[in-house]
Parts: sequence; C-alpha cells; structure tokens
Amino acid sequence: MTPIKQSIVDEARSWLGTPYVHQASVKGVGTDCLGLLRGVWRAVLGHEPEAVPIYSMDWSEPQGEERMWAAARRHLIEKDPAWFSVGDVLLFRMRESGVAKHLGIVSTCRDIPRFIHAYSGHGVVESALSDPWRRRVVSCFEFPTEDI
Repeated sequence: MTPIKQSIVDEARSWLGTPYVHQASVKGVGTDCLGLLRGVWRAVLGHEPEAVPIYSMDWSEPQGEERMWAAARRHLIEKDPAWFSVGDVLLFRMRESGVAKHLGIVSTCRDIPRFIHAYSGHGVVESALSDPWRRRVVSCFEFPTEDI
C-alpha cells in the first residue's frame, strides 16, 4: 500500500464514531457518507473540487438521476470494482431499482475486506464487505493522488 492510500485509510478511521448527520461533514460532530468522503478529501488532498449542492435523503431517486455517480466520475478515477484495493471508494446501490447513493472507503483487503462508511442510525463505522454489501457495489474509484 502506498503512503497516500495509508493516509486515506488513517484519516477515514479517525472519523470512526462520528454520528450520522445528513449533509454534514465535521469529524466528531456529524457526517453522512458523502461528508465522510469530503472530509477525507480535505484532510489528504486539500480544498474540495466543487461545492456540494443541497441534497435530500432520497438523493435524486424520484428523478432517477445518478448524481453521486456523475460527481464521482468528475473527481475520482473510475476502475473495475472487482479490482478494488485499500483506500478506494466504493459506490453502492442500496435498492435494486434505486440510484447509487452510498459511499465507503476500503480499509483492508485481507481475508474479509472491510470498508469505512457513515451509515444512517450507526454513524461512521468499519464494516465487513460481506456478500450483501458486495452485491450492492456498482462502481469503484481511486482518489486522484498522482500529483501529490
């Protein structure tokens, strides 16, 4: 694992226990899954690449728009989800007919892979990437770390 990927995972782990708060991105105070990713970006890469618009809990499901996926493609490097590695961002579709609207950061790939995410009702946790979670993965991204 590269030092930058280790920094990504270390920063994500420093958010463990942060309560779940929709649209928030403050370590130890409150965050949602996008807020966690934003906080890790700020700590490791610096200034966020774009302002995040206000978003509802349904995250564009009524319109069927893949807004989170499109934003990830603008700022992260998409790769085959079968080849995820530590420090990568996983994008999940929580319902088969819904839009992809949940994110997590891969924290370990040994034995049973694990990921860190902000989960409604639980806060920021590190979870096993078990079969039910794995089936929900729709895409995988790397942080743009070449210039660091």
